[in-house]
Amino acid sequence: MTIAVICSALLGLLLMSLGFGVSMVRGRTEKLIGHSTDPEDPVHKIVRAHGNTAEYAPMLAVLMLLAARFDPGTWVLWVMAIGTAARFVIVLGLMIGSLEKPNAFRFAGAALTYVAGIVLSMNILVNAA
Repeated sequence: MTIAVICSALLGLLLMSLGFGVSMVRGRTEKLIGHSTDPEDPVHKIVRAHGNTAEYAPMLAVLMLLAARFDPGTWVLWVMAIGTAARFVIVLGLMIGSLEKPNAFRFAGAALTYVAGIVLSMNILVNAA
C-alpha cells in the first residue's frame, strides 16, 4: 500500500503544483482568464499541462489505491511507479518546445500513462473476480 500512497501523493503534488504554476504565470503575464492559441504561449502551455494532468492523474491514483488493496506483486508496484513517472514526463514534454509539434517526452508520457492505466485496470478486474 505504501507505494500506491506515495505515487498518489506525488500525483496530487504534481496537480496542485501545476495549478499554482498556472496562477503564477497568469499573474506574471497579466492574462487572468483564457489564453492565446499560440503554441509557444507560456500560459497556453501550463494550462494544457495542468488540464492534461487533471484528466489522468486522479484516475491513476484511484487505480493505484484499488490495486494496492489486493496485495499487489512487485510488477504491479513497478507499473504504479512507471505510471507516476509518466505523468511527470508528459508535463515536461508539454512545457518544453512548442505544443504544435510532438516530442519524445509527450509520446512516452502518454503511451506509458495509457499502458499503466490499462494494466492496473485489468489487474483490479482479475483480482476482484
